[in-house]
Amino acid sequence: MINKDSLTHHISQQFNAELEEVRSHLLAMGGLVEKQVNDAVTALIEADSGLAQQVREIDDQINQMETNIDEECLRILARRQPAASDLRLIISISKSVIDLERIGDEASKIAKRAIELSENGEAPRGYVEVRHIGDQVRKMVQEALDAFARFDADLALSVAQYDKTVDREYKTALRELVTYMMEDPRAIGRVLSIIWVLRSLERIGDHARNIAELVIYLVRGTDVRHMGLARMQEEVKGGKAE
Repeated sequence: MINKDSLTHHISQQFNAELEEVRSHLLAMGGLVEKQVNDAVTALIEADSGLAQQVREIDDQINQMETNIDEECLRILARRQPAASDLRLIISISKSVIDLERIGDEASKIAKRAIELSENGEAPRGYVEVRHIGDQVRKMVQEALDAFARFDADLALSVAQYDKTVDREYKTALRELVTYMMEDPRAIGRVLSIIWVLRSLERIGDHARNIAELVIYLVRGTDVRHMGLARMQEEVKGGKAE
């Protein structure tokens, strides 16, 4: 099983430093992406187009961080040829940055809708659902990153399990908003914007789950991406990895 102590077991202190540095860069990127999600939702609810624009401008920084971390991972693979748990760490980081970058993309989409709604008049429905689901997926992202920082497979499992709740609440909100549009066709354009925001939030939850599954792979050594939750729980509670 891998844990924090595994990062300091190499004879080469330089290798230890390289592994810790690339992991810290991933977590820094994650913190910025988490803030993007929070700010995008806040901008929408508060009709703050300035804050929404800031979210969109940060997207380039997120993309650059993804590129830099990818390059770090490639250098470590080429120079160190890591095996076992070290290789899993590099693979998990290189895949997690993809999900983080896509979370940033979804936050940017929400910010774009926030700007449009602030200009055209807020939607008559859906803000309560946006705030609620937005809080849920931001917490999923935060806990997925915490699980990565602490090599905590149990916390990662709870993130993966919670994705079911977000999916269920997203579908419920979608049905209610579609019904509202049928009752008041004048609201269709603005309510559709809210539906797209909720879709982005649901996708953010999916990406947080992906990161959580990579944490389980990192800690337990088992690829759980295509397992059901019951089987995933068995792997987390009973699995072992070198």
